[in-house]
Amino acid sequence: MSGLGELDRPGTPESGGAWDARSGEWAAGEGGAGSGAHAGVRAGAGAGPRGQERSGADAPADAPGPAGPATSRRGAVDPVKTLMHRHRELCERAVDPLEIAAGLEAHGVTDRTAARFRHRDVFSLAEEMYARVPRDGDPPPRPVPAALPRPRPDRALLTLLPGILCAATIGGLRLTQGRTRLLVVAVGVLAVLLALRATLRRGPLSPRAGNRPGPHRTGAWTCWLLAYAALGDGLLHAAVTGGPDGPPTGTADGAWPLAATPLLTLALACAPAAWCARLLAVRAGRRLDTSRGLEEFAASVRPLLLGTFTLYLCALAVLTALCAAALGEPAGYAATLTLGALLLLARLLTVHGFPHAPAAVLTAAAAAEVLAVATVFAGRLPGCGFLAVPVETLVAARGPAAVPVLICATAALTLLLHAARTLTRASAHARTAAPC
Repeated sequence: MSGLGELDRPGTPESGGAWDARSGEWAAGEGGAGSGAHAGVRAGAGAGPRGQERSGADAPADAPGPAGPATSRRGAVDPVKTLMHRHRELCERAVDPLEIAAGLEAHGVTDRTAARFRHRDVFSLAEEMYARVPRDGDPPPRPVPAALPRPRPDRALLTLLPGILCAATIGGLRLTQGRTRLLVVAVGVLAVLLALRATLRRGPLSPRAGNRPGPHRTGAWTCWLLAYAALGDGLLHAAVTGGPDGPPTGTADGAWPLAATPLLTLALACAPAAWCARLLAVRAGRRLDTSRGLEEFAASVRPLLLGTFTLYLCALAVLTALCAAALGEPAGYAATLTLGALLLLARLLTVHGFPHAPAAVLTAAAAAEVLAVATVFAGRLPGCGFLAVPVETLVAARGPAAVPVLICATAALTLLLHAARTLTRASAHARTAAPC
């Protein structure tokens, strides 16, 4: 370990003392803590690991425990040793200090917490913990970054399945009439939803083990956002102009039109989304193997995250143009790109163990779209016309598509800022990281 790490060790004897690897304690010297401190260490060590766990049960896992009769003297206990005991498995499995730093970061240890252990930051604390782990021989060598693994054919086919089924459903919708059309729509929507569920449970878009979203379910709000992308603009336009006057057939004048381009584009975009998520995970893993500190890792992953996000938007724009040309509909780039960006960022955060923000933002975005339509209908009530003024003004100036564009763009920007702070942490990509 470097000399700087030695100076950062809490309780380091000023002279004559040394760290005893066999006993796991500081040995007091002539100028050290003295016999009283030495007796305090022995008393703390005699309590054993179970005694330490019981005494630290009521204290935060990332901070030294309160001083008691045996710890009232300065240097009487070693708080780093207690922290190592709490994260013993992490320390033993780590191949370098950065993995320990990532694990501590995942457990909520910050630079401010590291200062309580007399370290300048989390990485300095991790360096000491790594150096103090007992090993039989030389430390294991740093793993050589592996080549980019080839995608599995079955996983690649699975990401294409939602787009294929969605295209078949839209084709059947346009070729059928009456009850047959309703049956085709029902079967097609069910098939697409099942394919999307399988895609999100396997491959790069599935959360890692231990990072399951749990109660933070976003499926219902995601379905609402997709449904609004297909039907919302027509419903809002009809509501502003005094309708709607009929079902969403898209054939008669004044009817409520169905926009199929956004649905087909986003279904086909599952493939590039999975590829971008996999690219981010693999490249970030390589940065984790070669970086020498948390700040260095964050600085190297931040442009990778932004580049991957931009690459996905480019693929989404190309798919939007192709789908609009094939279906003969307006492209609607702004609405499709903003919604696609929102869904990708929400999925990336969920995959890497940060489901709270995506759940909150997707819920807020869906609620805002519901509120926008509801205020227009509420404005028809006597004396409530003022409720519809903001939405009607925006629709008159920019069209009905401006409402979802504004909502999804705001939500996507919020998640992008959050992702730039959370997905650049080593704990988001470390193999030993705990769920957040």
